[in-house]
Amino acid sequence: MKTMILGKTGLTVTKPALGCLPIQRTDKDEAVRILRRAYEGGIRYFDTANAYTDSEEKLGLALADVREDIVISTKSLGRDYDTVSRHIQNSLERMRTDHIDLFQFHQVSGWEEIDSGAMAAVEEAQAKGYIRHVGVTCHSLHFAQEAVASGRFETLQYPFSYLSNDEEMALVHACLDAGMGFIAMKALAGGLLSDARAVHAFMGEQEGVVPIYGVQTMEELEQWLALADEDPGLDDSLRAVIAADREQLSGQFCRSCGYCMPCPQGIMIRNCARMDMLIRRSPWRPYFTPEWQERMNRINDCLECGQCKARCPYHLDTPKVLKYMLKDYWEFYEAHKAEL
Repeated sequence: MKTMILGKTGLTVTKPALGCLPIQRTDKDEAVRILRRAYEGGIRYFDTANAYTDSEEKLGLALADVREDIVISTKSLGRDYDTVSRHIQNSLERMRTDHIDLFQFHQVSGWEEIDSGAMAAVEEAQAKGYIRHVGVTCHSLHFAQEAVASGRFETLQYPFSYLSNDEEMALVHACLDAGMGFIAMKALAGGLLSDARAVHAFMGEQEGVVPIYGVQTMEELEQWLALADEDPGLDDSLRAVIAADREQLSGQFCRSCGYCMPCPQGIMIRNCARMDMLIRRSPWRPYFTPEWQERMNRINDCLECGQCKARCPYHLDTPKVLKYMLKDYWEFYEAHKAEL
């Protein structure tokens, strides 16, 4: 398993790391088994968050006895002193540890969100030894650029894959120049990239970048462990896969970040807004159950209130995107319904 130093934190992390959001959807015994297998397979960096329901608890159950051998990062959506302080204590208790290697302010889009009590709570926790290092996660390129330039954080967690544009590539280099660790979330572009071998090979070429792969099943984990052991490099066949994906998926598309949620009409925007790609790049039949048809038809209830559009960090015209997705969904259904 490859390792790297995470920027100026000095933390030695494995490349890849394990993203622990999906294990909240796995029962406790299986989640513990997956996490333990990840450790046994050589992974030493685990990323979770206070908001991921019981993810931290499962991490503590699985790995408390090897705590000194691993690096853990967690996050808080708190924006005031009391909430952040409480989240830090909750994280310590759930993960059965006396310190957090890397604490990250979660999903920040502007300085005003964390400039007062939230930052004071983290500084106090650092002084007490509860937190070793501080980073930030975001989906806003503008804020990410400001966060790097500010010098106030040791790491940045930001969406990054081989679909990233020139500005996002430049962001990685800016982090390197600033001595910041770069943690790549959504290395599979929210599930749109299906060739794990190509993803692994691309990430292997990115200096200073540690990708976190969210894993929900043992099968998914074994795939990443096998790739880490083999460590395939970028060859002509994988470059061709990447080129084809870039051609098909270039431009603006929904990254499923969830900033647009919740919708006042209950529309599952983060899924519905990329339905055209989901039904063409993954097994499509599960998306045409009565439940999914009802979810898609809820787009007809859109009020065009503009809340989702205003919150989208990628500046998508979300109501327009949703209407296109609904039309495309039913056209696809008509063309394939005989196969259901």
